Amino acid sequence: MLKVVIATGVPGVGKTTVTTKAVEILKEKGVKVKVSNFGDYMFKVAKERGWVEHRDEMRKLNLSQQRELQALAAKAIVEDAKKELGDDGVLIVDTHAAINTPTGVWPGLPKHVVEGLNPAIIFVIEASPEEIAARQAKDVGRVRKDYSDVEFLRRFMEFARNSAIASAVLVGAAVNVVYNREGAVEEAAKKVVEAIEKI
Repeated sequence: MLKVVIATGVPGVGKTTVTTKAVEILKEKGVKVKVSNFGDYMFKVAKERGWVEHRDEMRKLNLSQQRELQALAAKAIVEDAKKELGDDGVLIVDTHAAINTPTGVWPGLPKHVVEGLNPAIIFVIEASPEEIAARQAKDVGRVRKDYSDVEFLRRFMEFARNSAIASAVLVGAAVNVVYNREGAVEEAAKKVVEAIEKI
């Protein structure tokens, strides 16, 4: 049976870095694994439809567009994983539990999305707000000005954790908070792997 887990975290927390290291460890153990970035799937559709040119513009789309993109992305992710892994392997979905938009904070894993993915575990990757702000300052490839304030990050991380818990309730998933300390990516990745191995 395909094991599905979701890795969430605020922009700049190092979620993708931790996930990449976890995949390396799983592959070394002979586990078939695929990572799907939820935002990549959404961006592909949004760009095809002429709604956005840059990925960070997706947060500014209206709610009906975001809902449509989320539903299409969830369906495509599971279909692609089953084609590649069959019923044996681990699918890690890299996404956000909450998204800051002009209309307010939008759930990254609303009911129709989390039920479509049906994860066993939702990981919440965290770090100190100060570390996150420093990492974001180094990432010149993304536009994240609204996530650069330390106090905003502190409040938003709490919201993101609560959003992950609310989504987990809908499908009976576990929530696992993993702290990604500066210079300790491997330690964080090992915690992710240990939890996946117990599914």
